Amino acid sequence: MFEPVALESVDPGAVEALLDDAFGADRFRRTAYLLRTRSRAIAPLSLAVQQSGQLLGSIQCWPVRIGGFPLVLVGPVAVATTEQGKGIGQLLMHSMLAAAAKIGEPAMVMIGDPEYYERFGFTADATGGWTLPGPWEPRRLLARNAAGLPLPAAGMIEEDDRAL
Repeated sequence: MFEPVALESVDPGAVEALLDDAFGADRFRRTAYLLRTRSRAIAPLSLAVQQSGQLLGSIQCWPVRIGGFPLVLVGPVAVATTEQGKGIGQLLMHSMLAAAAKIGEPAMVMIGDPEYYERFGFTADATGGWTLPGPWEPRRLLARNAAGLPLPAAGMIEEDDRAL
């Protein structure tokens, strides 16, 4: 059984190698990267799974906002290509959501496959009026609002370097 650990306890070089493996070396061109160029990952929500010293998967969460409304950007969620299909991504998501519950259920946003992430409460229902600083598919802009907060109806999602 895998046990998630704090991502900040993992070698940053191993994290970068995992992300290259999962998403390719051109991953920096993706729109989500425009939202996390200067900010730091939210430590309690950023986790990793290792086995015998090898990094198998990671999840990172970042502070973003629409106007003055804070959101948590979920992603990247990465699993080594040799380890996919073993439940590591699901474990990371469930562990991150449990950690989010402990800090007050912040509203979350991500760019991902709705067919996969809807099981974790992410949908495109609230994101129709939201925009991003780069290209994206509207059906893949997903939000989770477990606390039922009054989300902005419209606006640009931007990087937020303020602490949560």
